[in-house]
This record gives sequence, C-alpha cells and structure tokens, in this order.
Amino acid sequence: MAWSLIHAGWMHYLLAIFNAHDWTMRYVTTFSTEIFSLLNSIIYFHKAVQELQRAHAALSFAAFLYSIIGAIGTMLVAIFLSTADNWKPLFHRYIRMGLAEYAAAISIIIFIGMPHVGELASLDKQTLQVSSHAFRPSSPDRSVFFVQIWHLPLTWIFAAIIPGFIITILFFFDHEVSSIICTIDRYGTKKPGGFAWDIVLLGTTTALCGILGIPPANGLLPQAPLHSESLLHIEKEEVQMSAAGEEKTEMQDVSQVYEQRWSAFLHAAAILVFVSPPLQLVLGLTPTSVLAGLFMFMGEQSLAVKYVCFARLCLSTLIAFLARFCTASSISLRLPPSCPSCQKRSRATGAHMYTPSCRLW
Repeated sequence: MAWSLIHAGWMHYLLAIFNAHDWTMRYVTTFSTEIFSLLNSIIYFHKAVQELQRAHAALSFAAFLYSIIGAIGTMLVAIFLSTADNWKPLFHRYIRMGLAEYAAAISIIIFIGMPHVGELASLDKQTLQVSSHAFRPSSPDRSVFFVQIWHLPLTWIFAAIIPGFIITILFFFDHEVSSIICTIDRYGTKKPGGFAWDIVLLGTTTALCGILGIPPANGLLPQAPLHSESLLHIEKEEVQMSAAGEEKTEMQDVSQVYEQRWSAFLHAAAILVFVSPPLQLVLGLTPTSVLAGLFMFMGEQSLAVKYVCFARLCLSTLIAFLARFCTASSISLRLPPSCPSCQKRSRATGAHMYTPSCRLW
C-alpha cells in the first residue's frame, strides 16, 4: 500500500503539470456532480449501519440498544441545533449562528459525556482506538511511524503502479467533482479555482500517507458544498430593470459566498492538535455509536442541499403548487405559462404528466 500511494503521488503531479482539469472535466455537468455526490451521501448512511453492526458483535445487548439510542440521538440533536438560525427572536444572532455552525460538535460532546452519567456508566462501551500517553502509532502492531518501504522487492514496487493508477483516477475525479460542486453558479464565487495546485497538494498528502502507513486522506465530497453553504451571506446588489421602456436601478438581495481560507485552516489545525498526545486521549472517549450518528447527520445534511432531490419532488408536485414549492425550496425553475387546461388537470395529476402536452408550453 505504501508504494501504491507513492506512485499515486507522482501521478497527481503529472495531472497537475499537464492541466488535466481542462480536458477531463469539460463534459461534466451539474447533474453528474449531483448524482455522484448523492452516491457519497448514501454511503454515509451505509457506514453508520456498519458501525452499529460492529457494536452489536462486540457489546452486550443492553449496551447495543444504547448504542442505537446514542447514534440516533447524536443525529437528531445535531439536526435540531442546525436550525438555530430560524429561532429568531430567541437568543442573540451570533449565538444562533454559533449553534447552527457547530451543531455536530455540540451534539458529539453531549453524547460523549452521556454514557458516563448514572447507571449508563456501568454499560460496556466500544470507543475509538487511540495510543497511550507516548507519541507513537495507535496500532499496537507498529512501533515506528514510517513504513520501511525499501524492504519490498523491486518487482512488487513496479507492480504497485497498477493500484496507484486506480487510486489516482479515483482521487482525481473525487476531488475535481468536489471542487466543481463548491463553486457552481448558485454560490456566486468570484475567485478563480486553483485546480492544478489542489491536485499537487493532494498528491503530496497522498504520498506522505503512504510513507507514514496511514489511510490516504481526501476531501469529504458531500461536505464540500456544506462548507460553501455555511459561508453564504446576503449582499445588496444593483440590478438594472426595464419597465414600460424605462430603465431603472433597483437594489436586490443576492446570496454570496464569503471566500476565505481561515475556516479550513483552523479546522485542519484543530485536527492536528487532537491527533497528538495528550489530547489524543480525548478522542479515545468517543463511542463508535456517536461516530455512526455523525455519519447519519452528514448524510442528512448533504441530502438537504442536493438539488437533484428537490427536482425529483418538483416532478411529483402539482403544478398549482409548483411555484410555491420551488420558491420555498430556493429552486429557480422555468414554469409553463398559465393554461386553463393545465390548471384543470393539475388538481389530480403530477407536473410531469401534463406539462409536455400543453400546447402553450
């Protein structure tokens, strides 16, 4: 695996040098990115189920039942706190903003402490595996951080190019789609994308993961648009309007993304701090059921911003309510003109059944 990731690293460099983004992502549409991201969202729910299955095999029945409660509770509390922006006039605006942005972290902290309260403390627990107080790998089978890659025969070193190529294709497509989703038109980003530099950085981290003998790190694709969503804010923008042959300027509210790198840097720095002793021991208090709840929350939040899901709901919505539904869902769709026959049939038929047959459409 170490040599596979090292080969993947220099392959990433080649993709960046030859600017592979321009000639590989030319035909990738928004629909393709939404479907691929939808797949990853579903995988999160599958991972949550796998974590609960491991808990069922390792814990007593009572502890397993609490694991289910902890997983679902982590998800529900996080979802509840993520709606804090709509609690006005309750709390100050900045308090509501903090609760909404750090809903997952608050929920995780609550359910990490819950198993240590009262009679729950007597239940057996399955927590994340961490190392001791010493600065050493968490796996008991390893004593050093670096993999001794020079002990592998030369034949196997060259054979590792094949899985390295597969990893490169997977990581490249995953990262490119993630970058496209973060910068689609509805976010109104203005700074140009640095796709080639991103691939260079990804290749460097992939090779380092191979040398350290740890799983390669890549961006969470379903979470990428959620970062852009959290940075959305309303700005006033002048718009030229023409009415009755006269042009006038109006101020409209436009959603814009606050483009910065501090939030990503601070999150990465926090991860580095908590994987180092002694704070690494704090991670060892985290039950795996809480991790399953986090997976379900991330999957739910990712599905909540998937326009392909809203579009599917629009197809099954009566046309009489379509404009109201799409406005509430922040979807801008081209609706058919007013047609008495369509309005008559809309009382009992979905939008996809009659709009193609309307002669005015």
